[in-house]
Amino acid sequence: MEEEIELIPLMNKEEENKLQKQKLPDVLPILPLRNTVLFPGVVAPITAGREKSIQLLVDAFERDGLVGVVTQKDESIEDPAPEDLYHVGTLAKILRMIKLSDGNMTVILQGVKSFRCTNIVEVYPYIVSEVEGIKEKNPNSRNKEFPLIIQSIKDFSFRIINNNPMIPKEATEVIKKIESGRFLINFIASNLSFPTKVKQELLEETDLKMRGLEVLRHMNIELQKLELRSNIHNKVHAVMDQQQKEYFLNQQLRTIQEELGGNTAEEEIDEMRAKAKTKKWTKEVETHFDKELGRLTRLNPQMPEHNIQRNYLEFLLELPWDEYTQDHFDLKNAQKILDRDHYGLDDVKNRIIEHLAVLKLKGDMRSPILCLYGPPGVGKTSLGKSIAEAIGRKYVRMSLGGLHDESEIRGHRKTYIGAMPGRIIQSIKKAGSSNPVFVLDEIDKMSISAHGDPSSAMLEVLDPEQNTSFYDNYLEIGYDISKVFFVATANNIGNIPSPLRDRMEMINISGYTIEEKVEIVKRHLLPKQIEDHGMKKGDVVLSDSIIEYIITGYTRESGVRNLNQTIAKVVRYAAKNIAMEQPYEKQITEDILAEILGPSIVPERYENNETPGVVIGLAWTSVGGDILFIESILSKGKGGLTITGNLGNVMKESATIALEYIKSHAEEYAIHPKIFEQYKVHIHVPEGATPKDGPSAGITMLTSLVSSFTQRKVKPNLAMTGEITLRGKVLPVGGIKEKILAAKRADIKEIILCEDNRKDVQEIKKEYIKGLKFHYVRDMKEVIDLALMKQKAKNAKKLTVE
Repeated sequence: MEEEIELIPLMNKEEENKLQKQKLPDVLPILPLRNTVLFPGVVAPITAGREKSIQLLVDAFERDGLVGVVTQKDESIEDPAPEDLYHVGTLAKILRMIKLSDGNMTVILQGVKSFRCTNIVEVYPYIVSEVEGIKEKNPNSRNKEFPLIIQSIKDFSFRIINNNPMIPKEATEVIKKIESGRFLINFIASNLSFPTKVKQELLEETDLKMRGLEVLRHMNIELQKLELRSNIHNKVHAVMDQQQKEYFLNQQLRTIQEELGGNTAEEEIDEMRAKAKTKKWTKEVETHFDKELGRLTRLNPQMPEHNIQRNYLEFLLELPWDEYTQDHFDLKNAQKILDRDHYGLDDVKNRIIEHLAVLKLKGDMRSPILCLYGPPGVGKTSLGKSIAEAIGRKYVRMSLGGLHDESEIRGHRKTYIGAMPGRIIQSIKKAGSSNPVFVLDEIDKMSISAHGDPSSAMLEVLDPEQNTSFYDNYLEIGYDISKVFFVATANNIGNIPSPLRDRMEMINISGYTIEEKVEIVKRHLLPKQIEDHGMKKGDVVLSDSIIEYIITGYTRESGVRNLNQTIAKVVRYAAKNIAMEQPYEKQITEDILAEILGPSIVPERYENNETPGVVIGLAWTSVGGDILFIESILSKGKGGLTITGNLGNVMKESATIALEYIKSHAEEYAIHPKIFEQYKVHIHVPEGATPKDGPSAGITMLTSLVSSFTQRKVKPNLAMTGEITLRGKVLPVGGIKEKILAAKRADIKEIILCEDNRKDVQEIKKEYIKGLKFHYVRDMKEVIDLALMKQKAKNAKKLTVE
């Protein structure tokens, strides 16, 4: 082999020129090659096994040593015909022939120049064809791009050799010694692992510069493959090395620990077993724990399942099984704590005290599930903390806002990757006792998704008949949460599913009156803000009138959340001046408020409007009560009803009912029947950007329409709320306290309500409704008699019929 390697020369320019001058015969014997393309100037060993090929080589070697080398299109064909060969090949010179012991023959061929087969002369005993030379286009000496291409090919060659372990590093020296750019291109194209078809395309390319660019492009692809393969190999090798390293280190650590007289894994198991003996769990839980602990002992500490099982057992041990805090039944002290933390809310406080009283007398009553619902900022969430302090229980809170995955409640099975318990069990573990006060915040904000319905999972949590053995998927065993004092909060109970609502005791927390808010600011908000800002009492002084001005002029809500933020701005004004050592007025006035908070908000107030068809209704919103102006007008047309103002379907139906009722009772109100045919009715509720819906504006719409049809004046300082039917009956509505407070803020003097709403008014403290006169009605005739005056409105227009 050493002798044969010595025969393979490196082409220099003189030898290349000599080969270029070699005359191409008119006829050549054609040697088919299966998967090799021979390039001009390149020396390559070829093994011939076919009888035709061996005979061809022997004849050619004895004659002039020249053969035409052409590549097969399909290497699987054993005896290729002329049509199975490419048309372009390379004239080759036989340098040496070696007969092998198996009958085959190896020849060393050197490519001379490329040619094209023009006409097949013979096919037996081997293919002989007429050929013509192919003239190559060589770049001239002034071409600056070609030398750069040659240099890039060399650079890529070096990088490929470095990344391919199958190529000896000595090949770089061979590449460096090649002087001819043409030979370098052909040498690289011949020796790299390009597909045969690609090599044939390179051979057929007559423009040497374009051939070089194509070689460079394929080298780039080859290099990327090699680098990617090398990176993958390095990563896998590194991972294997790390795993082996960890394995050997763990084995050594285990041996050292055994020599020192202990095993970490065994010690952990012994510690768990010792902790288990101190737990107050039932026989069922004890059996389950022993079974899972036995499974841990059978697992190899190096296996991932070992950590999963160990974490599971540790969680079982950390749960407060049958561990309860002692309740304090000092009801007077509990009342003091509730009164200290929350002003008002008498109904809620009474319900809590009632439950504590029964719990004190009976001792084993299951904890109730209270649902406090009302507008934001009225103290629903903070009540839970006060309850926990009042009875000496741990406090834990869980926000359900935006929850849409059932596994958040029930947990995941521990076989899943990243499995964890549900938030109910996690919170109980965090509390450290099995009877905490558990606040389920924003229970109306849960939603259904592809991951299940969390509200359905909450049914088991909040059902006193089921929650004695609440099943968590991670825990895989029932847990008693019946002693937990659940307190749910919600803004809109309409969003809570009925089955879930049935399991809770609903307690409404309505908005605060202005008087209550003044007391809340004085007792809670202002002192807390002064303390939070590092100031002392007296640094900011707010009189009752200024507090009321802040409430009415800068906040518009049922609760006190925005009010608290506004008070914080006022306190920060003082804090800034104190920190900068600047003089300031401690007694806050309206002028100072305008400087701190900007201009005040003008609240909705009654307008003494002489236009017929304008009536004030009372509405309930998620942020409390509000007054609602309802306007109607008649215009010449062909009848019909138009309703605007971003109204919902229920409110639109109320308008339709009101109009139909008026049509059926037109004579009673002295309305000409043709007016309905010759005038178009338009009802509008201002503030069109705000969605409005509900049946409580029914009597307001009917009053507005009767006023428009009769042009009678609406009684001043009057507001109303109630649902109507086609028979003219007035039905009760909700949100009475919020609506009354809104009416009082707007300087309303008289309110019309359904007779069935009388009890709602009686529940409100008398000082809050002082100055208001209530009219209770059962049908629309009473409403019209109370709301519309006999005289025509000042801006009344004459309605004519034809």
